[in-house]
Amino acid sequence: MTEHRVRVPLRTPLAGLMHRDAVLLAGPAGWGEWSPLPGYPSDPDVCRRAAEEAATVPFPPARRDRVRVNALIPAVGPETAAALAQGWADVKVKVGDAGDVARVAAVRDAIGPQGRLRVDANGAWDVETAVAMIARLAPFDLELVEQPVMTIEDLAEVRRRVDVPVAADECVRNVDDARRVEADALVVKVQPLGGIAAATQVAEAAGIPIIVSSMYETSVGLAAALAFAAALDDLPFACGLGTAGLLAADVVDDPLLPVAGWLAVRRPVPAGDLLARYGVGG
Repeated sequence: MTEHRVRVPLRTPLAGLMHRDAVLLAGPAGWGEWSPLPGYPSDPDVCRRAAEEAATVPFPPARRDRVRVNALIPAVGPETAAALAQGWADVKVKVGDAGDVARVAAVRDAIGPQGRLRVDANGAWDVETAVAMIARLAPFDLELVEQPVMTIEDLAEVRRRVDVPVAADECVRNVDDARRVEADALVVKVQPLGGIAAATQVAEAAGIPIIVSSMYETSVGLAAALAFAAALDDLPFACGLGTAGLLAADVVDDPLLPVAGWLAVRRPVPAGDLLARYGVGG
């Protein structure tokens, strides 16, 4: 395999970053991406295995030719949130600060009563805060709440005390976690689990609906997550794979950008001139 280190700019700051750093691996099966996200709980060595798998093992057969994706609304003011949500049928709103209610209300108004709206706290709340905040946000007809608290045990308690469906994300990192989790859905990110094969094992162990999401990769990394989503038997929720637009640049000529809320299943190849433009020293 050959390696290419790249640094691509972001449109707006993400987790305090203005660039997304990645190592792209070229192998006999195609390209893989190694790009642990600072601040997101993942083992860099496990992420590296995902990139090596993508470069050496063909993607599984696809069961669908496109995947429904959601818009991602960061922790911004209500007017900006409403503008970002316009035209989307599926929207996920980041929550966990003082502006939560106003932000969610603005997005619900923007997408109308037929739009599917979920929120994601990334484990920011304790149990009591989660129960109280979900009660405040429930009138906006939430599809589900992602990772309201950090641990599997706390998630189970919150789920027992609220009427809104809850999804696990950061608290599930392996098959054992997946077997123990009590949730209505599981958000799966391929890279921090170690690749498509490992993600498939986790999904099967959980036995609940899967939502495939990204780690804000370039289109190389997104292609692996998209292939996993396309291979699942059932995909009832929109996936968090419409994130290539968060990058101000990409390493492929034809980035994996959604059209009308859908992402076509394909595997774009990095362009030599873009690898050179955004390449950095080893």
